[in-house]
Amino acid sequence: MKPDLYQAPDYFLLDDLLTDEYKLIRDAAREWVKREVSPIIEDYAQRAEFPTQIIKGLAEIGAFGPFIPEQYGGTGMDYMSYGLIMQEIERGDSGVRSTASVQTSLVMYPIYQFGTEAQKQKYLPRLASGEIMGCFGLTEPNHGSNPGGMETRIKDMGDHYLLNGAKMWISNSPFADIAIVWAKDESDGGRIKGLIVEKEYAGYSAPETHNKWSLRTSATGELIFDNVKVPKENLLPNKTGLGAPLMCLDSARYGIAWGAIGAAMDCYDTALRYSLERNQFGRPIASFQLQQKKLAEMLTEITKAQFLTWRLGALKDAGKATSAHISMAKRNNVNMALEIARNARQMLGAMGITGDYPIMRHMMNLESVVTYEGTHDIHLLITGMDITGIQAFK
Repeated sequence: MKPDLYQAPDYFLLDDLLTDEYKLIRDAAREWVKREVSPIIEDYAQRAEFPTQIIKGLAEIGAFGPFIPEQYGGTGMDYMSYGLIMQEIERGDSGVRSTASVQTSLVMYPIYQFGTEAQKQKYLPRLASGEIMGCFGLTEPNHGSNPGGMETRIKDMGDHYLLNGAKMWISNSPFADIAIVWAKDESDGGRIKGLIVEKEYAGYSAPETHNKWSLRTSATGELIFDNVKVPKENLLPNKTGLGAPLMCLDSARYGIAWGAIGAAMDCYDTALRYSLERNQFGRPIASFQLQQKKLAEMLTEITKAQFLTWRLGALKDAGKATSAHISMAKRNNVNMALEIARNARQMLGAMGITGDYPIMRHMMNLESVVTYEGTHDIHLLITGMDITGIQAFK
């Protein structure tokens, strides 16, 4: 088993802008990834399996709901802390970060923001500790970039809601204990509402999606609802309409913007170390101009993304970050990471496609990250709409 020799690049001394507390939070996550994720992740990726034994460790480093108050089981940290943790986890693997992002931003966040006090007390502490896991049901087979067209429905039956429909590409669904499900209320003019649906409810099923070439360590599946009776008290009452799930997506996209930097840094660090060790024509390949060009461009793009995201974190904690800000950062950073993964793979030649190095795994993962939580093109159009005032995707 190869030791994890990762050294994070910090070319413009961004650490000088971080408090000692932020660095402690980040470094704890970094060391945990080196100890618990790096030694096993290639094997689990080859097997297309999520390592469930790391769930407790994810909870212990604060990866589940770090910005949730302590009274509900969270650690009471802020969004800068959340971002730094996601960066380190995705340095290990995007699939593992996806699991943490879903639990935090797509399950705990809506319960905290839109739920009742009873719902918060019942679910949040157990989610924060990893005792139970959750998933988020928005995307459907026929509705991806257009979630407002969803076909999943609930009907008020007096003492419960009757839920019917299907969701697709749902991270965590195969092992999730609860699902935050978004559906149109037939009894309220088709208004979109969120519900907490427990896996034990009759008519609920979550078949796993197989044969993925990407996010192989993330458990992905469907959600199928066949006349599922959902108790009235499981409705999230404090916000309805499409804006509610989009708020959750903003939180998740924020974490992705940070996480993608971690994947990019791991690819860069691997390529740099390999280029200094690999000899051709009697000298290290790091001594050749084209290899130096690749490395210099990688580090430049990582550095730009680091400062973009650091500023986004400051804006988020100040309550000034907009959806458009988050879209720009998510789109830029994931695209940056994907390009770096591709160039790093070239630098390693044939070795770059093997599981002896993390680059091909990162590259395949990022092909999903560039699409989920809003595609590359949709985020571009969100920025375009923000600067022109004209919506181009309707």
